[in-house]
Amino acid sequence: MSASERHPSAAPGKILVGATNGVPTRAYRYLTLSLGNRHGLISGATGGGKTVSLQLLAEGFSNAGTAVFLADVKGDLAGLSQPGDSKPAFVKRAEEIGLDYQPDRFPVAYWDIFGAQGHMVRATVSEMGPLLLSRLLDLNETQEGVINIVFKVADEQGLLLIDLKDLRAALAHVAEHASEFKVKYGNISPASVGAIQRQLLVLETQGGDKFFGEPQLDITDFVRTDRDGRGVVNILAADKLMRSPRLYATFLLWMLSALFETLPEVGDQDKPKLVYFFDEAHLLFDDAPKALLTAIEQVVRLIRSKGVGVYFVTQNPLDVPDTVLGQLGNRIQHALRAFTPRDQKAVRAAAETFRRNPAFDTTDAIMHLAVGEALVSMLGEKGAPEMVDRVLIAPPAARVGPVAPEERAAVIRESKFSGKYDVAVDRDSAYETLQRGGQGSTGGGLLGTLGGLLGTVFGSAKGKKLSPVEAALRSAAQSAARTAGNRIAKEILRGVLGGISK
Repeated sequence: MSASERHPSAAPGKILVGATNGVPTRAYRYLTLSLGNRHGLISGATGGGKTVSLQLLAEGFSNAGTAVFLADVKGDLAGLSQPGDSKPAFVKRAEEIGLDYQPDRFPVAYWDIFGAQGHMVRATVSEMGPLLLSRLLDLNETQEGVINIVFKVADEQGLLLIDLKDLRAALAHVAEHASEFKVKYGNISPASVGAIQRQLLVLETQGGDKFFGEPQLDITDFVRTDRDGRGVVNILAADKLMRSPRLYATFLLWMLSALFETLPEVGDQDKPKLVYFFDEAHLLFDDAPKALLTAIEQVVRLIRSKGVGVYFVTQNPLDVPDTVLGQLGNRIQHALRAFTPRDQKAVRAAAETFRRNPAFDTTDAIMHLAVGEALVSMLGEKGAPEMVDRVLIAPPAARVGPVAPEERAAVIRESKFSGKYDVAVDRDSAYETLQRGGQGSTGGGLLGTLGGLLGTVFGSAKGKKLSPVEAALRSAAQSAARTAGNRIAKEILRGVLGGISK
């Protein structure tokens, strides 16, 4: 027996996933940290244990110094900030796989696009881009063309698209001057403009008015460790967000593309910089146009060189397109039920995605897995998938379940982001410019210069906790500076997923 098998939770460079059943022949299964950026999949029917597996991996990455982002769809992942309560089922599971159950808590930052259960998360309309915005608004091809024209005109005329009122104003501006733009860009029909305006109203009622604006999220705030060297677990409150599935999926996809654009190339490392869990992944791919699926495939393939691992969580592997599924090397498959011929076909298809183990029938095993048990196949040391095994998943150390409001409030209050994103900033942008009947600045001008000066002043106070007003001013200044500095780059390409070639 190897040292790691005698002390399974202390295996260097690895995350313990669980152990095969049977004490005399027990074998421990791990996720190798250096291959954590080769992405993964956690799948299975509701109630089979997907959430526990997700939390176990999140804890393992955090302990290794890797930051984590996850969406808390049901509210039961928020407990990562609190120590586990030694549930009898977890203590028993630990004994079954040869572990001593040790409760622990993890460094957590709570986020919420509605601002009720965490720090505000915002993005500008410009950073979202026309492709993702069209997806969010469920526009047809003609309407998407109009949105592209709006973004093009806004870039040429220096109109800053920050929030929804900016987009509405720019859309009305393009419609009013449709005859002028028609020669250069093509027809802009009143019907298409009207349809887009109606969809914007729907988006606003779903919370889009809170999401679009400033201060915009600095995506690098997700890539942090605490003073003990453990990765911070960023938890997005998504229980209310899930009431608008398209907003949820588009928002998470925007974040993934922002990570791709922002983070530098790092190549293969001993562990990922960030691991990104995409729960309810089928919402990302349902009815997605081919262009968007191609973009997702490209980002998933290339983002691992930025030190980011993407883990999709869904009920069935078939929810994920083959072109993406083939890139997910680390797999945890919980039970699937096969009550109908369609279900049986799905089970067989799921079984075929694993490297076969002659010791058991994979198709049969998937249908008879107990709660907390899973079929596991991780990438081996050389990057090839290991043979699938039937594994008892190790129990998480933190609380599995929700937090009390006062517990959540205490974590938010003590966070380094307290005050940074809380106060909304409504600076001079497309709406105000068009109200005055003018055009925006094409070179940053006084606002860009002022933004640079204020950014220098406020940015120099490292370690100082800024007041809400100071934090808002700094964010606005930095955003202004970025707007001026990035203009030339945006004339070439607007984002990876939200972009249109100029």
